Amino acid sequence: QVQLVESGGGSVMAGGSLKLSCLASGSSVVDCAMAWYRQSSGKGRDLVSSMTRDGSTWYSESARGRFTTSRDFAKNALYLQMDSLRTDDTAVYVCAAHCPTVNYWGLGTQVTVSS
Repeated sequence: QVQLVESGGGSVMAGGSLKLSCLASGSSVVDCAMAWYRQSSGKGRDLVSSMTRDGSTWYSESARGRFTTSRDFAKNALYLQMDSLRTDDTAVYVCAAHCPTVNYWGLGTQVTVSS
């Protein structure tokens, strides 16, 4: 069983930066792809970025060029550096581990970007 805990969310002005962290505990996620999703009020959950176990990354069109995802396999951690934040980035950001036979989800961290 894996527990995922996100941190680093908060309130920031448009144009600012935040770095989110996701720490996995309970078991190693080295064999899992990991991803960041976000869910804004009244909308579904959207994939923001992902990183496979071999380090390949994917970004949504909205995130590409502004967000950077990274992993620290030794720390069982996933990060999301978010720069040039916009008001439409406001959402709950959720970390996920997509493992060979099961998916795990964190509870999320709120990011609020104001103009």
